[in-house]
Amino acid sequence: MTFEELGVRDDLLRGIAEMGFETPMPVQEKVIPVLLGGDHDLVALAQTGTGKTAAFGLPLIQRVDTSRRTTQALVLAPTRELCLQIAGDLADFSKYTDGLVVLPVYGGSSIESQIRALKQGVQIIVATPGRLIDLINRGVVKLDGVHTVVLDEADEMLNMGFVDSINDILSHVPDDRKMLMFSATMPAEVAKISKRFMHEPEEIVVGTRNEGAKNVRHVYYMVNARDKYLALKRIADDTPNIYAIIFCRTRRDTQEIADKLIADGYNADALHGDLSQQQRDMTMKKFRDRVTTLLVATDVAARGLDVDDLTHVINYGLPDDTAVYTHRSGRTGRAGKTGVSVAIIHSREKGKLREIERIIGKKFERKEVPTPQHIIEKQLYSLADRLERVEVNEEEIGHYLPGVLRKLSWLTTEDLLKRLLSLEFNRLLNYYKDAPQIDIIDEKPARERKDKDRAPRSERDKDRRTAEKGMARIYINAGKDDGFYAGNLIDMLNKNVHGQRVDVGRIDLMPGYSLFDVKKGDAHRVVSALKGLEFFGKRIFSEIADTERDYAASSTRKAKGTKTEKAPRTTKSKKK
Repeated sequence: MTFEELGVRDDLLRGIAEMGFETPMPVQEKVIPVLLGGDHDLVALAQTGTGKTAAFGLPLIQRVDTSRRTTQALVLAPTRELCLQIAGDLADFSKYTDGLVVLPVYGGSSIESQIRALKQGVQIIVATPGRLIDLINRGVVKLDGVHTVVLDEADEMLNMGFVDSINDILSHVPDDRKMLMFSATMPAEVAKISKRFMHEPEEIVVGTRNEGAKNVRHVYYMVNARDKYLALKRIADDTPNIYAIIFCRTRRDTQEIADKLIADGYNADALHGDLSQQQRDMTMKKFRDRVTTLLVATDVAARGLDVDDLTHVINYGLPDDTAVYTHRSGRTGRAGKTGVSVAIIHSREKGKLREIERIIGKKFERKEVPTPQHIIEKQLYSLADRLERVEVNEEEIGHYLPGVLRKLSWLTTEDLLKRLLSLEFNRLLNYYKDAPQIDIIDEKPARERKDKDRAPRSERDKDRRTAEKGMARIYINAGKDDGFYAGNLIDMLNKNVHGQRVDVGRIDLMPGYSLFDVKKGDAHRVVSALKGLEFFGKRIFSEIADTERDYAASSTRKAKGTKTEKAPRTTKSKKK
């Protein structure tokens, strides 16, 4: 199958040929003919890095009437980075399409320059929801001539709390517009938005719903919680050419781990929500240019981040939502290349790992943390490979070689090699001298695990209801069955808890409820702020968690519509 056979126009064929596109990828084979051949809505489920931009971008460009300088197509993206990437790809595709104007519209950039460009006439707008609504309210953007709307990374957009914004934007678009939704996963809230805004959409699935990327190998290392950072360093040292994103749960963890790596001599940097746009742009430029090879990031900060050729994605602990893991792992193994998704876990995360395996349909491979001997051997062989492949400028080096040879003539070949290797590896040799083994080897015997599984549910859940030291555990009556995930919780807290920012610790998402940690001093403020809110029509209730209460049982009773009967109150007559 070729792009020409799919119906792609000659000018676009010329543009994508220069970009190195030879044969269509699976998502492109399935989506392009549908978009070119009909006017019905479409939901396409495919992993990040599978060629989704070309799948919707080529037909989108082909459907635009370049003789009219009015907005005819709209692409919505969750982040500035993804917005710029899509607009850049569309511009590259249409290099030989005369008269087509594509404009990225996003926050963090001059709104005046965007207004000037819009007034000159734009056929395709690629936008983040917040900035687009601002321009609509100013009367600069008119969407009454839009015939196609694309929601890219729809699951990420909804996790970031853009439901109301999307609703607002679509109210300005004709009802008979064509709508396309592209998503890596299909959680409940994505299904809800497709029913709400789309007309009998056709669904195309590349692979299996919610499965992990096919070219990604999933491995895990099990260590004590206190040894996670040591394991991270050993994994990095055992991969001399590593180029990876390390995902952490909180901004504080992200900055702390990045600072530790930098202090230990690694080319690392942090990416999180406390950075200004200028700092974020600089961090990303250094990472794309490979000045930085280890980027420590939160999920929210990394949304829409597009980087090619990542060797690894490292989970410094597993996320609560499997869809988040799918997005993380999908950032490596892209465009037919292979990658590795690593999870560094402790024993209490083993159940979460098995749940992810069940949903993505892939098995994690248990690996032992690399030993010091293995790491040093890998680094030595890597140096040997670099020495073999280095390009020697005979003419230039020849001027200096005689003097250096006289200086080192007393050394044998073996002595020279020993000194060269020591110069490169003394730091590693000293660091790993007498380094201990940090794997958790002796897991609980099968009989002990079986006895634990037979324990009452309230006992099995006790750890879940217990907060970390210095933290308070908060209960909220919304869970995964309600389409409620970590992103929704963080968004709810950011919007409703006023004053000093609340740092969120561990989050446990259950089917009918959720539990999360905040600092003890913030607990009452958080509970008060959440009181009476609504989530998709569900009234929110929150309280400081009771370690003795069986929340799972109470949420099951509520789901079944049963009530807990209370004994009737009796009054005793006073003795006269």
